[in-house]
Amino acid sequence: MEYAENILDTIGNTPLVKLNKLTSELPCLVLSKYETFNPGNSVKDRMALKMIEDAEADGRLKPGGTIIEGTSGNTGMGLALAAIVKGYKCIFVMSDKQSKEKMDILRAVGAEVVVCPTDVEPTDPRSYYSVSKRLGEETPNSWYVNQYDNPSNAKAHYESTGPEIWKQTDGKITHFIVGVGTGGTISGVGKYLKEQNPNVKVWGVDTYGSVFKKYHETGIFDQNEIYPYVTEGIGEDILPENVDFSIIDGFTKVTDKDAAVYTQLLAKEEGMFLGNSAGAAIKGVLQLKEHFKEDDVVVVLFHDHGSRYVGKMFNNDWMREMGYID
Repeated sequence: MEYAENILDTIGNTPLVKLNKLTSELPCLVLSKYETFNPGNSVKDRMALKMIEDAEADGRLKPGGTIIEGTSGNTGMGLALAAIVKGYKCIFVMSDKQSKEKMDILRAVGAEVVVCPTDVEPTDPRSYYSVSKRLGEETPNSWYVNQYDNPSNAKAHYESTGPEIWKQTDGKITHFIVGVGTGGTISGVGKYLKEQNPNVKVWGVDTYGSVFKKYHETGIFDQNEIYPYVTEGIGEDILPENVDFSIIDGFTKVTDKDAAVYTQLLAKEEGMFLGNSAGAAIKGVLQLKEHFKEDDVVVVLFHDHGSRYVGKMFNNDWMREMGYID
């Protein structure tokens, strides 16, 4: 009989799926690493489990403890699934720009959700960084995950996602492209791929309102780059320790409108019902077309599932209100 011992055993080994219509103008093969096949429907299941296992191993997370984290939703889902199997409680702190579906899903899997304002400085006591850190200090027998600076985040992708992509492409991958938030995916996968072949190019997809692109190009953390944006799951107004800028060859920025429109196009043109950051990622690939040659193998990672965005990017009333469609 073939079966998994529990839901956590189904994390990883996600398929590579070829893109056809949206990439028809490109000279190369474009493959998507389709992370919605993870049980929590996102790439974050990988690092959530790794961070928990490493915290258990060194005693930061004790039996019956409470897991506390600031999340845009997907890391919370991965942590919640692992917490259910392993017997922990969860408190997740989110900014109010995240979709209602994400908040409802986290509550559905037993987590307590605390919502904070988006439009405040990271150091503001109301920000979701500050609130999650404070709850970690105040809650007895708790562990504050801190996915931004937790090295187990990038390590999960170095140990699983990177090797999977290398094996699935038979070592022929030439470019890896992914939206950057905490930096764990791009840094872990990028490190592994460049160790196998230093010529592999690693590109990050950033959003307007985020500091990554300018910081990578100039070394300057420019406060003027920071302003509220709609795109979920990528971009930051801080520099997470998990972003290893030395591994990244460059960034391309995608507008909120393009990210939203291409999220819909992935569903309508490719049958890929994916999240907001996937729209940004595929638009980023198209913006980088002059970097690709005929024999190149481009892998773009798609983070999460469209069910998280039914009230937003897949709601035409919302899209019209935002001015993204006529």
